[in-house]
Amino acid sequence: MTAPQATLLLRLAGPLQSWGDRSVFNRRETRPEPTKSGILGLLAAASGRAREEPLDDLLGLHLGVRVDQPGSLLRDYHTVSDYRGRPLPQAGVSAKGVQKPTSPAKHTHVTQRFYLQDAVFLAALHGPTALVETLAEAVQRPAFPLALGRRSCVPTQPLFLAVRQTPLLEALENEPWQATDTAKQLYARDRGRPATVRLPATVDDPNGEDSATDVPRSFAPRERSFTSRRIHHLWITLPTGFSNARSAPDSPSSHDPFALLGW
Repeated sequence: MTAPQATLLLRLAGPLQSWGDRSVFNRRETRPEPTKSGILGLLAAASGRAREEPLDDLLGLHLGVRVDQPGSLLRDYHTVSDYRGRPLPQAGVSAKGVQKPTSPAKHTHVTQRFYLQDAVFLAALHGPTALVETLAEAVQRPAFPLALGRRSCVPTQPLFLAVRQTPLLEALENEPWQATDTAKQLYARDRGRPATVRLPATVDDPNGEDSATDVPRSFAPRERSFTSRRIHHLWITLPTGFSNARSAPDSPSSHDPFALLGW
């Protein structure tokens, strides 16, 4: 007999988020939406798990992410130098395990980090009801500080939205639009207060047309490794909730010859 299933809904929002799936030397990028490793890391931290603990139960959760507010990309430019004026060390080490100085001497190192600013995502995790309810409780009373991809990226409230007794896709299709009031006002101004909004989403799907290498095998510092998952991209249409809303501009039945005049 199959165990009862439920869906945990989280609102991932904050001034800054960063969901990297690769890091190349002095450049740390972010994906345009949360990674599975980042979300499972948040749940593991909320549950008080050590980095070395197994993740088997969390890896069994099916993930869906809806982009309610894409935000914008921010590049953070850094320079690194030794306050004593010494040359910076290189990656190589000596026979004694001490980092070698750069040759020729390098006194300034440039690094770049990328973030999403003012983004809002709806994350849905579907799995056994007992596990989902345990994680919901942990998110509301986390054992460790929670972050949106990096420690410096603190989530705003509410983070926990609900536990729904529905399938993953149904939960994503029925949860109200989570964009900020400011973003909704701008959307209404630019599009003439449409009745609906179309939001991109990505869900786990073994037959999906795309893949993402963001499934963690372990969070242990010396054993970090990842594998891939198949994903499916789709669009979800939601009501905007605007008063005096008009039909969507791209709808065949919504042509209004006076819309450009603001009538």
